[in-house]
Formats: sequence, structure tokens, C-alpha cells
Amino acid sequence: MTERESEAPEDRKPQSDEARSAFTQPIGIITPPPVVDEESSTTSEFAVPNGLNVQATEPVDTEGSAFTRPRTYSARESPAAFTPPHGIPMVRLTKEAPWQDRMRTMLRMPVAERPAPDLVQKHDAETGPAVPRVLDLTLRIGELLLAGGEGAEDVEAAMFAVCRSYGLDRCEPTVTFTLLSISFQPSLVDDPVTASRTVRRRGTDYTRLAAVYRLVDDISDEEAEVSLEEAYRRLAEIRRNRHPYPGWALTGASGLLAGSASILVGGDLLVFVVAAIGAMLGDRLAWLCAGRGFPEFYQFTIAAMPPAAMGIALTLAHNYVDVKASAVITGGLFALLPGRALVAGVQDGLTGFYITAAARLLEVMYFFVGIVIGVLIMLYVGVQLDAQLDPEEALGSNNRPVWQILASMSLSLAFAVLLQQERKTVIAVTLNGGVAGAIFGALHYQGGISPVAATAAAAGLVGLFGQLFSRYQFASALPYVTAAIGPLLPGSATYFGLLAIAHSDVNGGLTFLAKAAALALAIAIGVNLGGEISRLFLQGPGAAGRRAAKRTRGF
Repeated sequence: MTERESEAPEDRKPQSDEARSAFTQPIGIITPPPVVDEESSTTSEFAVPNGLNVQATEPVDTEGSAFTRPRTYSARESPAAFTPPHGIPMVRLTKEAPWQDRMRTMLRMPVAERPAPDLVQKHDAETGPAVPRVLDLTLRIGELLLAGGEGAEDVEAAMFAVCRSYGLDRCEPTVTFTLLSISFQPSLVDDPVTASRTVRRRGTDYTRLAAVYRLVDDISDEEAEVSLEEAYRRLAEIRRNRHPYPGWALTGASGLLAGSASILVGGDLLVFVVAAIGAMLGDRLAWLCAGRGFPEFYQFTIAAMPPAAMGIALTLAHNYVDVKASAVITGGLFALLPGRALVAGVQDGLTGFYITAAARLLEVMYFFVGIVIGVLIMLYVGVQLDAQLDPEEALGSNNRPVWQILASMSLSLAFAVLLQQERKTVIAVTLNGGVAGAIFGALHYQGGISPVAATAAAAGLVGLFGQLFSRYQFASALPYVTAAIGPLLPGSATYFGLLAIAHSDVNGGLTFLAKAAALALAIAIGVNLGGEISRLFLQGPGAAGRRAAKRTRGF
């Protein structure tokens, strides 16, 4: 068997109609019998007898042509090849729903099934929208949102809203961890226009994030007329705006966060002061490293050392002062754990953006490894100095519900300042953090529920209330959620895991670290689940829009 004969029929290219012979007899023409010289020719036993007229039949093409009409095709009884028997459902998008929900619903639909765009912003009827400028504005808005820590799905929804508002219908935005791209195809026969932008720097400034959301909301509003020049001007103002809090306020907020976390795990006033001093020293060292151009990995490593050193110093001075070093070090860890990046990474994974989710989680892992290295160095030094650091030591008593709720609210307040939130959102997120601390304490300490389940339930309520707050303000949910999960971060489990490893108890250390990872995942999943549940209580685009979410399933 030759190589051509061994190929599967479906792997071979169909013969083209042009490859047939130019001398093929047309269909329906009677072929006369050839004149045969009986004396000089040899007749085959399969030859057609003389006098018999044979009508030529259509040549059989065993492989078939790509342009050949199927033999079973009938113009009168043609099958429904493209329309399902029940028809294509019409998707109705209520304009009263937030633009985030409407754009997210359309992004989850195929391009052919999306409803026609409603031109919100007017443009010149003769020239039409300036496609390159609209795409550039869209990419700049997406860059600010992605650099501010917004989820990939929300960034795509904002980019899609800007394009549709300026009349560009067939747009496909794509968001990854560092690259934004958008493609616009005017029609099925025109060449697409594609533009991209790379995110070089990231900065946590939720005030800027809220301003970008207001700009997108105005662009998507029919009653607000925002031209391209006006949108560019407002975007430039957002970029030039200074942070709402100065550097000394951020350093003080870092100390307040660490001190509140130490109270949350059973510390007293002296522990509060020592933990605050250690966190402020770490924050200043991190700022110094950032000014010298050090990567964030080393910044986290350096920032984790002063709180651990303060705890070890107090342990060595146990003859003069009685302070729990575990509460001091745990409070310092609360100020460093990357809860914002963790929540965003898990949210991207749950919404189907797996590449971006993997990159964000890898970033979280690097930050966590930097914290681990910084704390382990100081714990190893403490062990060599015979510091009385006991991995089996329990933290202080947690039968102080009032103090714990106040500490949770203070921790969320400090976290909100570190995230550069708007002042009008600080009160709401502080109350939301108090809810998180109260729910966790009631379920875990009073109800006896496992800490992972209690953390997930508290994080779910945080996500629910945060989404409701954000939809009431037509803003991003991050400012109302990220700071409120501060009291739930697994600082104590992380500390005891590192301490066990410093004492050469690797198995015990890995057990505590696995518990910390489970708590972190419970926080992220609970926040995302609370956000999804909140949409049940909001006026959404209908059941058809929610069915479109099955694109994230594996079938």
C-alpha cells in the first residue's frame, strides 16, 4: 500500500472542480460508438455492442468537491441548518441595570447573538466615529483599571462599554495580566483594526479607580454627553491627581493595622504599641528599598523583618517585661499579607480568565515567599539566641467580643487608608469589616464551627454587602470589599507555620501553612460567591444573560 493510499479519506484534500478534464462529455449528450476496424483491431469482451446508444451519466466523485451540492439536498424541503427548532431567544437588556451587568452579559454571548448597539455618544454622521481614537481611549481606561487591581472580567466590561457607547459594535477586548488588546471589525468583509497596550506599572489607588468608574458610567449614560476630547481631558486629570493621603498617614495606617491585628489575636495595650512600631519601621524600610529600585519581592522581605525582630527582642527581655511575642509578630504579618491580589486572582479564575488568574496567584506566591524568608531569618536568629519561642503556644483569650469587633473595624479603617480609598467610602468599609469580625467570632468561637467555614461565611457576607454598596454608588466593589477582609487574613496560622519550620518541625509547619492557604482560598471564594449572590437581589438583564455564563464551564 502506497503512502497516498494509507491516508485516511478525511485527511486528503478534496479534488477541485478545476482539476477535471476539459474533454469530459456534458451530461445528457449521446456518445456515438467509436468506429472500429474489425480486421485490424481487437475488440474487448466488455465493449459496448454496435448500434446501442448509451447515455452518459454524471461522473462519480468518490471524494466529493467542496462546491458540489449534496445529493440529498432539496430546495423545497431544505433542513433547518442554522436555526434550532425552538428558535433563537431574544435577549432583552434593561437599561435600568448597571452598565457592568449589561456589558458582562453581552461579553458572554457570541458576537452574532449580541443585540444591536444603542449609540449613546453622538459623532459626525458623515465621517462616523474616529476608530483609532476610540480604541486608544478604551485601552487607556482599561490600563488604569487593570493597574489598580480590578478583575479581568470587569476590565473587559468597561472596555466594551466605552466602545459600544461610541458606536463600535463588533469589538472584542482581551485582558491578560500585563497586556490589553482590542479588535474592531467594521463588517464581515472589512479588515479588522487591532490595538494593544502593555501595563508597565501597578499602583494601589482606589480613589483613581473610582474616578475611572465614574468616567465610564458617564460615557455609558445617554443623558451625559461626553465627547472624545472631554473623555481624554478627564482621563488626563485622573492620571495627574495626587494620592488622597500623604506618606506619613500611610505609615501611621500601617502601624494601626498591625496594632489592631495584635489586639484581634489576644494582645494588650503594650502589644499594640510594640506591633505598631515594628510595622512602621518595616514600612519605612520598604519605602527606602522602593526608592532604590528594589523589586517588590525584596521589599516584602525587608518589611517582614522589623516586626519579627521586635517580638524576638521582647521574648529575650522576658525577665523585665511580659509580652506575647506571637501576638506582636502576627500583627506585623497582617500588614503584609497580599489579600488584595489574592482575591483578584481567585476571582479571575472563577470567572474563566485562567491565564490572568495564574499570573496573579504566582505574584501572590512570590510575595508570600518573600514574607516567609524575612520572618524565618529573624526566627532563626531568635532560636540561636535561645529565645523562648514555642510553636505550641496559644494566642491570647478570644472571649472579648467587644474588643474584637472594635479591633476589626480599626484594622479595616487602616487598610482602607493604605489602599488610598476615597474618604466617603471609609465609613462603609469600616462597618463592613466590623461585620466580618463579628460573624467570624460568632461562628468560630461561640458556635464551634471550623475556622475555614467561618471565614468563608464571613467573607461571603463581606462580598454581598460590598456589591450592594458598589451598585448603589455605580462604582467598583473593590473599595468596599478588599479592606473589609483584613480581619479574616490568616496571620496567626502563617506565623505558627514559620515558627515550626524554624524549630525544624517541617511537618507541623507545613500543616499550619496549609491551613493558612485554606483560609486564604476561603476568603477569596467567599467574596466572589457573595458578589454572585448579590446579583440575585439586583435588577439584572434577565435569565438569558445568566445562561450565557456557562461559557466558563468545561462543556
